[in-house]
Amino acid sequence: MEIWINPACSKCRTATAALDEAGIDYTVRRYLDDPPTAAELEDVLSRMGLEPWDIVRMSEKPAASLKALLKDATHRADWIGAMVAEPILIQRPILTAPDGTTVVGRDQESLSRVIG
Repeated sequence: MEIWINPACSKCRTATAALDEAGIDYTVRRYLDDPPTAAELEDVLSRMGLEPWDIVRMSEKPAASLKALLKDATHRADWIGAMVAEPILIQRPILTAPDGTTVVGRDQESLSRVIG
């Protein structure tokens, strides 16, 4: 299991506590220190069946430049580029199970999809 976290995030701490409680081994990726590449984001989005704008934290300051950007195929690479350049924009935590199941683990339902 891999989990992308921001240690300052309460949802990330909840997710890691749930993994610990379930006795699941996992690798932590502090994605602010080790940002994902565009290819890694594409892969994660594909596994989740989401578009980049679905996992952008629009409340973050760097998101201001995205507000006028269309949510369409023409601008998809722009959204991904923004997340690569400003990883704070990426919703968290993102968990990937060994079988490839990937979720944004912000609630118990999502966590249960990868924890069981």
